[in-house]
Amino acid sequence: MNEKVPMLQEGYDRLAAELKNLKSVERPSVVAAIEEARAHGDLSENAEYHAAKERQGHIEGRIMELEGKLSRAQVIDPTTLSGDKVVFGATVTLLDEDDEEVVYQIVGADEGDVKAGKISYQSPIARALIGRRVEQEVEVKTPGGERYYEISKVEFK
Repeated sequence: MNEKVPMLQEGYDRLAAELKNLKSVERPSVVAAIEEARAHGDLSENAEYHAAKERQGHIEGRIMELEGKLSRAQVIDPTTLSGDKVVFGATVTLLDEDDEEVVYQIVGADEGDVKAGKISYQSPIARALIGRRVEQEVEVKTPGGERYYEISKVEFK
């Protein structure tokens, strides 16, 4: 499965920093913890050893996951895009049913942060928006019911 994973540079950098930290700080510290726990003798009843081994498994799993995502990353720079159609990386201004403005940037799966106005391209709202144009209305099925929005602006910043 070598499908590309779209993300912004900021998201790529954050994943790369996490990977570097896991390899240079977390991995060596858990190896040291395992060595120290081993020195305590009988491993069958050594809770510190088992906890450290479990932590090591989580770290190694996350390293593999991050390496996979970074190797398949397709970094998209929204400033190179243009047009009035909603695509990955676009910042979209919506009007809700009460004519309140809502602004979202469509970002990668690991970059979503609704409070910061960033929604994953896999989210129901983003899926409803992608491919649509300014002044089109979209219907979004949410856990709280159907919501309707009008696209008032599409920007690439």
